[in-house]
Amino acid sequence: MSGIATGGIIFACLMVLLMARVPIGIAMFTMGAAGYVYLTGGEVIPILNYLKNLAYARLSNYDIVVIPLFLLMGQFATHGGLSAALFRFVEAFMGHMKGGVAMASVGACAGFGAICGSSLATAATMGQVALPELKRFGYSGSLATGALAAGGTLGIMIPPSVPLVIYAILTQESIGKLFMAAVLPGIIAMLGYMLVIKIIVTLNPDAGPAGPRSSWAKRLKALAQVAPVLLVFVVVIVGIYGGWANPTEAAAIGAAACGVLAVVSGGMRTRGLIDSALGTAQATAMIFLVLLGADMLNTALALSQMPVELAAWVQAKQFSPMLVMIAILLIYIFLGCVMDSLAMILLTIPIFYPVVMGLDFYGMGDTDKSVWFGILALMVVEIGLVHPPVGMNVFIINRLARDVPLVETFKGVMPFLASDFIRIGFLLAFPSISLVLVHTFGG
Repeated sequence: MSGIATGGIIFACLMVLLMARVPIGIAMFTMGAAGYVYLTGGEVIPILNYLKNLAYARLSNYDIVVIPLFLLMGQFATHGGLSAALFRFVEAFMGHMKGGVAMASVGACAGFGAICGSSLATAATMGQVALPELKRFGYSGSLATGALAAGGTLGIMIPPSVPLVIYAILTQESIGKLFMAAVLPGIIAMLGYMLVIKIIVTLNPDAGPAGPRSSWAKRLKALAQVAPVLLVFVVVIVGIYGGWANPTEAAAIGAAACGVLAVVSGGMRTRGLIDSALGTAQATAMIFLVLLGADMLNTALALSQMPVELAAWVQAKQFSPMLVMIAILLIYIFLGCVMDSLAMILLTIPIFYPVVMGLDFYGMGDTDKSVWFGILALMVVEIGLVHPPVGMNVFIINRLARDVPLVETFKGVMPFLASDFIRIGFLLAFPSISLVLVHTFGG
């Protein structure tokens, strides 16, 4: 049996387990172990020898410590009330415009994503802060919930981003370069969402009434409150890319700074500290379990030679590189219907990455191609958080807005999805959008 056929059977069985609601980490580990046993002749001894070193080999990696540190930074920001300061800051400057409070929600999501790194946490936290204000000003349910669900996806687009860290670990790419490459696409995503809101309220002014204009005294006060949060983001990103701190050290500094800010601002007490530690531990355990499952599955796929055979087959067929890339992105959109973003990255990168690296895109070198593909993959994975039928961000926001029917929330995110697809098209056509900062600052 060919490697592609063997890998296809493993994936088919994995999809069955996922549809049976088996946790993704356990499902990947189970099918990886089964494939390993089959490909090593049905013997148990080889897999036992492999398993005795699997956990240590993966979890003793120094770079992986950056994940719980960024998660802890996000937990401190969530429980310390820093999200409210970000929202008040953006609202003070934009709330007086039609649709301004919704735009402020998107801007605050981008700011919170810069210190959180998780889309689900960004959507849940900013939903609690912004939804009451949107309701108070009479925003339509579809616009309010749609803007927050879409804005939440900026949590993994604006660095630091946990999925980008995972991508870097899987591909041995520079975390600093990936973070720098994500900045401009993340800003474009935020501005695109704001433009969507502007178009919606222009066509239907009642959907997003204007709020009162804030005085300059209130604006300066809001700026003073949010300045330390923005400084944390600058220190983390500049520290990583400037070379004076590696990603783990920068994440530790960011987590400590967010913890201090949360305590000093009065938003976090003992209960919040305990909840932050527990939340970080639970999320880290989940991610590490998925990592182990992915390692087991990827080892089985490597034994089957599926990635190598698939890359060779694509090259032999001489498909257009852009056609192959579009097909890969469409597969990501389909997978977004059945699994979360982290699982998609772990499951597909070991298969798609060799294919992409074996093709020629605009004459780019391997490093540029790797970074560009990482940002493209992240952007499409982000879409899975809001498009039907799963759309985890949609369900989170809808749970907070119980008076808004779920179908209205899905209708509300559709214009934002259109913005996402346009942005992906631009990045496909102009890779320099994601590479210009990497090249400018020493890439």
